[in-house]
Order: sequence, then C-alpha cells, then structure tokens
Amino acid sequence: MLNIRKLPIGVQDFEKLRKEGFLYVDKTQYIHDLAMQGVPYFLGRPRRFGKSLLLSTIKAYFQGKKELFEGLAIATLEKDWVEYPVVHIDMSVGIITGNDSLIDQLDAVMTDFENQWGRTVESNNPAIRLAAVIRQAYRQTGQKVVVLVDEYDKPLLDNMDDLNASDAIRKTLKGFYGALKSADAYLQFVFLTGVTRFSKVSVFSDLNHLTDISMDNEFAGICGISEAELIQYFQPEINALAKENELSYEETLAGLKKYYNGYHFSRKSEGIYNPFSLLNTFQKRYFKGYWYETGTPTFLVKMLKEGNFEIPDLENNVHIYASDITDYRVGWNNPVPILYQSGYLTIKNYSREYDEYILGFPNEEVKYGFLKELLPAYAPQYAVRQNFSAASFVRALRAGDIGGFMNNLKAFYASISYDLMKNEQKDEQYYQFIFYLLATLMGQFVQTEVKTAAGRADAVIKTADTIYVFEFKMTGNGTAEDALKQIDSKDYLIPYTIDGRKLVKIGAEFSEKERGLSRWIKGEK
Repeated sequence: MLNIRKLPIGVQDFEKLRKEGFLYVDKTQYIHDLAMQGVPYFLGRPRRFGKSLLLSTIKAYFQGKKELFEGLAIATLEKDWVEYPVVHIDMSVGIITGNDSLIDQLDAVMTDFENQWGRTVESNNPAIRLAAVIRQAYRQTGQKVVVLVDEYDKPLLDNMDDLNASDAIRKTLKGFYGALKSADAYLQFVFLTGVTRFSKVSVFSDLNHLTDISMDNEFAGICGISEAELIQYFQPEINALAKENELSYEETLAGLKKYYNGYHFSRKSEGIYNPFSLLNTFQKRYFKGYWYETGTPTFLVKMLKEGNFEIPDLENNVHIYASDITDYRVGWNNPVPILYQSGYLTIKNYSREYDEYILGFPNEEVKYGFLKELLPAYAPQYAVRQNFSAASFVRALRAGDIGGFMNNLKAFYASISYDLMKNEQKDEQYYQFIFYLLATLMGQFVQTEVKTAAGRADAVIKTADTIYVFEFKMTGNGTAEDALKQIDSKDYLIPYTIDGRKLVKIGAEFSEKERGLSRWIKGEK
C-alpha cells in the first residue's frame, strides 16, 4: 500500500524537498532567529537527527530563494531576501581512513569552490585556501560570505579507535576551521554542525568564537520532532499506523512516545522524537529500531567494557557535572559526554544545587538496541553461534518451563570463552550483570525489574500469569538454598502477593570453577 504523503526519508536537500512535494516540518522560525543575531554558531545533535536538512534550509535562505519558503514561518518574517555567497562544506561524505584521506577530501572541496570563485593562492594548505576562497567570494559579489559546515567532526569520529590518526586529523581540522576566525571580517554568518564538541586542546580551541546552542532551551527543537509537531503534521500517518497495527489512536501515540521520544537537549527541554525512526515507522507502519540499525560506533562499546563502566547505571543513573557534558577530549577514558552527545543517553534530570545532570536512555529503541550491542562483548561465542534472541528465553517462561529457561541460561554462561573468563573478574556481580543484560532485553516482551538497591531481589520477570523472583549466589558466598532463604527472609515476594499471579522464586548458584551457573532450585508460593 502506498504512503498517504511523501515522507522525506533520506531527503537532505531543502530545494528538492520543497519542489517535489515532500512533507516538511517547519523549522524556519529558528533560522530567522539565528540569522537576525548574525553570530557564528555550533549545533551538536546525534546522527540522523536532521542536521543536514537544517543546513540545506539555511543555505537556501541565504541564497535568497524566496519561492521555496512560501507558506512557511520565515516568509512573513523576512522582507529583504538578500542573496549571499555560500560556502557549504559537507564533511559527512565518505569514510576518512587517516589524515592523508582527510587532506584529499579537503583538497577536493577547496577545488570545487576555487572553480566557482577563482583560485588566488598557490598554497596547498587547506586553511589558507579556505580563507582565500572566502575573500574572493566577498570581492566578486560585494556581499559577506555565509559558511556552513555539516558534520564537522566526522573525520575524528571515523578514527576514534586510532589515537595516532585522531591526533593528526585533529591538527589538520584545527587549522582548517581556524581559518574561519581569521576571516571574520568577510563573514555574514557561520554555522557548524556535528555530534560532539572536541574541546580543550582540540578543534574547538580555535573555534572559541562560536556560540554553542546545542543545550540552549530556545533551540532545543531546532532538529527532531516535538510532541506538538507530531500532532500538527502527522495525523494521517498516525491514523494509518494505528489501523495497520490494530491499535487505537491513543495506543499508537503511546507506542511512538515509548519507542522514539525522550531526547532532551537542555535542562528544561520537552521530549523530542527521533525524526529518522519516526518517518520510517510511518512509511513501513511497523515499530522497529530504525535509527539504531544505521550503526553503532564500536569504540563506544569498547570504551564501556574496557573502562568497567556500570552498565545498569545507563538506566537513569548516570551523573555528570554540567561543565563536562559537552567536553569530550580524544583519549579521555570517560565515555559519558560522547554517549550523551551521540544520542545514547539523554537528560533525565538536573540538580541545580550540584550543577549536575542525571542521564539515561532516551527511549526503548536506544535502550534495547544498545544493550543488544553490548551483549556480544561479554558473551561473543553464544551471540554468534547461537543467534541469540531474548525471545527464546521469554518463550520458556511464558510456557511455565522454568527448567528450559534455566538450562538455556546455563548454556549461555557456559558459552563465554575461557580466555574471556580469565580476563574478567568473575564474581557474583559479574554474573548478575550478565543476567541484567539478558533480563533487560527480555523487557521488550515481558515486564522486568532488576536490582537497583539493597533489599531488593536480583531480578523480577513478569509474564501474563506468573511472577518469577530471582536471587543469585556465588559458590563460597552462599548456595542456591541460601538464595531462596534470602527471598523469604527479606520478604522479596511481599510486593507481589496482591497481584493475583502465581509467584515462583528461583535461587541460583554460580561457580567460578564451572564458569557459570552450577545449580538452581525453585520454590512457589
């Protein structure tokens, strides 16, 4: 069945979008507000969040293409429609494999602009050539120049796991972007987008004249889709999605919010929907992790694992000072700033007293996608050979087959390679963490709770007719029987006694010698 309207999935050119009748969520009020200030800006947003379309729209505006903006907010705000020369640099093209690759790309970019405005310098230095292009464009047109840089940091992100390459690329980019500061007298407007701010002794030390609007509440909705925009622009798509999935209108809105909303880009920002996932859901009429499937940087998983990061904290318990949330430095072993800036974490709360943010997963798409990506890092053999699916565990529990569930769990632990086991501290906390990953992934299909504080069972999994309460012990620190006794002595079942479902308690015992689950026993109430 054809879509009701043309949705701009993958369409990043504003002129094409307008001329070919694609749906456009009007962001031009923001553009007018920025243009009136006339200062150089930086905006950081996760990938696939509409940054390229935003820059393309800004480009069309400064090129004076008034006809493209008919019916949009800026059409009633702008009176002059002056045409400015625009230098639009897209750093997202291709994969940069090292500094030589970057130099080649910058050479191609500068050659294109020199063909347009004329080459006035003999130097091969990209920074010198950029400054010369800006001056030449100004001289030829009599108008100051607009410079737009899309995904300024992609060459660095492409090489995050190679510190030598990153350092050389950083130095090249630092000099190249530094030309914008020296050319300020010839510039009308400057706007850079990217994922993260590489600060301190990195790229942004030469771009300290940029105004960073990434966490300004005024511009929190400049990319992405707000709740109000969802309701205003997508009524036909919401109704079609509801019909296809046999859901009510309200249930469909709740599903969209659960899967794709929840990004907060300032202390007071409303929740923002991921536009890429939202549009794909409307086109395919199926709830799925569309944004996550476009790729997860492997260096993030590596940083978390090698840094022994407390993965359960990713669920609304990551604390970071406000001064650090946009401050990422190459080689720094703190993954939190880039997890936030790249969209895997978002703002959940803010403490004015401590000037501290509390971060967590923005939505279920990111939560389940990221944890599924982490699992092979801790149990690679099982994940590859057994084609792991949380659904296989859930099916056993739903069928009341606790033996099948526990045997599946035992096989999972046993699949972790001996070499990996030797390199990890295999204590009770480690095994609980692996179960945390499994249980949380099962949360896509059943309601789960995992231990977050003292005095609570290690895990609780709820099916339609049964509530399973788990407690784990490590050989030497207790037995499976001790685990069952702890469930009773600490009244872990009490909160669920009025639920009406059958209560099943499981005590499990892990053995370092057997490299996994050695014994388990079941009790019912």
